[in-house]
Amino acid sequence: MLEARLDEADLLKKVLDAVKELVTDANFDCSDEGIRLQAMDNSHVALVSLNLIKSGFSQYRCDRDMSLGMSLTSLQKIVKCAANNDMVTLRADESQDVLALLFEAKKSDRVGEYEMKLMDIDQEHLGIPDTVYDAEIDLPSGEFARIIRDLKELGESVKIEVSKEGVRFSSEGDIGSAAVTLKPSDKRGKVAASDDEDDDEDEDKSDDDDEEEEEEEEEEEPKAEDEDVEIANASDEDQKPAVDGSDAEEGTPKKKRTAVHDSEDEDDEDEQPSAKKVKGEKGAKDVKKEKAVKKEKEKKDKVKKETAKKAASDKKKKAATTAKKGKAKKDSSEDKGMDVKINLQQAVSLTFSIKYLSNFAKSTPLSERVQLHMSNEVPLLVQYSFDAGHVRYYLAPKIADE
Repeated sequence: MLEARLDEADLLKKVLDAVKELVTDANFDCSDEGIRLQAMDNSHVALVSLNLIKSGFSQYRCDRDMSLGMSLTSLQKIVKCAANNDMVTLRADESQDVLALLFEAKKSDRVGEYEMKLMDIDQEHLGIPDTVYDAEIDLPSGEFARIIRDLKELGESVKIEVSKEGVRFSSEGDIGSAAVTLKPSDKRGKVAASDDEDDDEDEDKSDDDDEEEEEEEEEEEPKAEDEDVEIANASDEDQKPAVDGSDAEEGTPKKKRTAVHDSEDEDDEDEQPSAKKVKGEKGAKDVKKEKAVKKEKEKKDKVKKETAKKAASDKKKKAATTAKKGKAKKDSSEDKGMDVKINLQQAVSLTFSIKYLSNFAKSTPLSERVQLHMSNEVPLLVQYSFDAGHVRYYLAPKIADE
């Protein structure tokens, strides 16, 4: 009895898309370790080895080893009926010649039940010897697919040369020739990184300058307000003598008045200065009090502004720091994703059919990285690894025309 469940049907779809062009019918060997597929293409030039490990399934049970012969074309047609995020359960029993597929939607009560007839396929299982390769290249799978796609437009073959300087893909055809070279990561300069650091330092410096200018402007504002107060007080003092003079002139006795009137007027003149003096002292106290209140208010406003400014500055610095960390993390992940690693024992140069490499590149959605293993006069190994297992392709090199 076999029962295997995948959390998402999308993985099974990608696996079938990767191998369907090379293999049409194949046996799926099921054991307590997982599910494996090994088959050669019709021309016996390329070999496909698929391994879905037990831990890659959310639920896996296989009571005894069994081999399930399937048409990959028919299996793909049924799997297409499932949504990408549907759970897929595969069930098979030795007593029956069908494979049951159960598709369960995660966000609804929809359940799809399908059955596919199995096939009897007489297929020889090939043993793949362990090989120590002269060159191992680890590069982004998207970059590899792009190179093969571009070179396919010019010729039918691609020459892969590996040296200490990097890996070179070249192709020739009737319309011309083309070549793409990828250098290992340790051969690339760090100029871009240093430029980014300089830009960040310049931004920090400009932000500090802006903050200093704002502080100077805020310091100048209270000074200007103090000058306005002083000017206003000075204008009040200038106006007071005019008022005193006018009162004095009004209080001046006329020549035609009597002596009694003159004495009364003199008494009034003696009283008036004392009243004016009291009034002046009272006004000065009020002005001084208003000035003190105003200064206290300005002081509180200044403290409030500084507190708000500090909070805004801290918030701005925190946002800038977060942005820098995010940018650094993004740049780091991008750089890591574009790394090209080469482990070289000796230089290797081999030519392959670009048609097969193009079929291998269809496994790009399964993994972000691809590994190429090469040795002179030995089949090329192209490997895509993912969480649930791996898929490997072996391709025999082309023999040079004599």
